[in-house]
Amino acid sequence: MDTKQEVKNQIQFIEEVKKINENSKEKLKYTILTFGCQLNENDSEKLSGMIEDMGYLYTQNFNDANLVIFNTCCVRENAEDKLFGKLGELKKIKQEKEIIIAIGGCMMQEKNMTDKIHESYPFVDIIFGTHTLHKFPEDLYNILKNKKKIKDIVDIDGKIYEGLPIKRDNNLKASITIMYGCNNFCTYCIVPYVRGRERSRHPKDILEEIENLAKQGYKEIILLGQNVNSYLVAEKWKETGEEYKGINSFATLLNAINKINGIERIRFISPHPKDFTDDVIEAIAKCEKVCKLIHLPLQSGSTKILKSMNRKYSKEQYLTLVEKMQNKIPNLTLSTDVIVGFAGETEEDFKDTLSVINKVKFEQVYMFIYSIREGTPGAEMKNQVPDEIKHIRFNKLKTLVESQIEINNQKYIGTTQKILVEGKSKNNQQMYTGRTDSNKVVILDGTDRLIGKVINVKIVSEHMWYLKGKLIEQ
Repeated sequence: MDTKQEVKNQIQFIEEVKKINENSKEKLKYTILTFGCQLNENDSEKLSGMIEDMGYLYTQNFNDANLVIFNTCCVRENAEDKLFGKLGELKKIKQEKEIIIAIGGCMMQEKNMTDKIHESYPFVDIIFGTHTLHKFPEDLYNILKNKKKIKDIVDIDGKIYEGLPIKRDNNLKASITIMYGCNNFCTYCIVPYVRGRERSRHPKDILEEIENLAKQGYKEIILLGQNVNSYLVAEKWKETGEEYKGINSFATLLNAINKINGIERIRFISPHPKDFTDDVIEAIAKCEKVCKLIHLPLQSGSTKILKSMNRKYSKEQYLTLVEKMQNKIPNLTLSTDVIVGFAGETEEDFKDTLSVINKVKFEQVYMFIYSIREGTPGAEMKNQVPDEIKHIRFNKLKTLVESQIEINNQKYIGTTQKILVEGKSKNNQQMYTGRTDSNKVVILDGTDRLIGKVINVKIVSEHMWYLKGKLIEQ
């Protein structure tokens, strides 16, 4: 069955479930708990779109929900602990009322995890994977009609389904998945095994989605992919003259999106250093809407550990790339990911990581303690670092990063920054909040008329995790 027909089928199941729910004596409610990355969050928005079209209302309260969905992550072990804890809570609720429990996402692509759910949590109604998310309406319909448990997992690489509903959590910023899967097979990472090989969306579908968002008033888009800057690299059709508006690479996609009226900012995550080709760097430099905060995952500053991780670059190559980008992209700032305590990491290796952090002075550093993932080559390595040493090193890295944040923040004081005002501050409803091009949170006095606008502010003070600004009247 082709993807268009499959989408039509699922829309029909949405209508069938809606009819069933219309006969309910109460207004049915659902809740979704999302673990993991922004790709998972984007998947949850798609689930929400389908579920709300089936007649459910969103609630944050498990106790009020008739349908509970977990969208899982398998990158770190703590996600598993959270899931099992929540399932323990739901078991008690399910004993008291009739609810449907569904678990999807990356974790469900691991056979050992689905076996554990089946054995230890038999009250779970639906298990679905990353490649069958689009079939959730059909799975839910079958539960409602037949009352039988459903396991809907496929191990082959999934197809790309366009045209299903989506319910976005934000009306100013939207995440757009442009590709799925990963071909890199870093030895610490389970993603290629649960998300499959790289598949890119057609440029026409991406541009049409963004153009529609612009018409709805969205100002910022975030392009998503496990390896976002390898967009279209694995696609064969681009070599057969089937290009759309000349888009045949990540660089040409950025150039095309930059021309869409109404969109003010373009960000993207998560790229790979090996795919920052010259044309991508040039596109970032010349596209005025592409934010100049670039995420450049390091993972380790040790060439030995990078090789063991299968990262395909050395410490020296990474620093050379940083220098090239700094020379070619005006006002460049960088963020990064660092894994502490990968198998075989010595104190000297860790010092190499600290030296790169010291040299580059990243705007943001996302720090992670290495978590062994069953099914990856890293899990089979014999020279695992003891947990106590991992935590000592993590704390040293954290101290260095926080000292650099204070120094970096100082350079903003007295400068004029453009920010997209997103709304009222969560921590102070008397203030408004937005972000700079470099993704720094700024709070300021203002009124509701500022929401959704890109404005100039003067930065007057820094407070570690945010800056305070003053509106410059225009």
